Amino acid sequence: MKYTYQTQGTCSEAIEFEIVDGKVHNVQFLGGCDGNTQGVSRLVEGMKVEDVLNRLEGIRCGWKTTSCPDQLCKAIRAVRSKN
Repeated sequence: MKYTYQTQGTCSEAIEFEIVDGKVHNVQFLGGCDGNTQGVSRLVEGMKVEDVLNRLEGIRCGWKTTSCPDQLCKAIRAVRSKN
């Protein structure tokens, strides 16, 4: 199933992704720093949800209190809380 999460506090506007068998797939950031968001998307492809959360949660972008990787973690947590 494909999920869409509306981000807050980042240059990206939304994140689309899938979770299949406890692993993250097909992450696409809508907007944001293209090279960085592509890099994050490729690095987390096929990674266990818990590993993504452990590695990326809490990362900040400059003076902001969040970042695109941190927003991905918030998106994953939001999906998990609904299931």
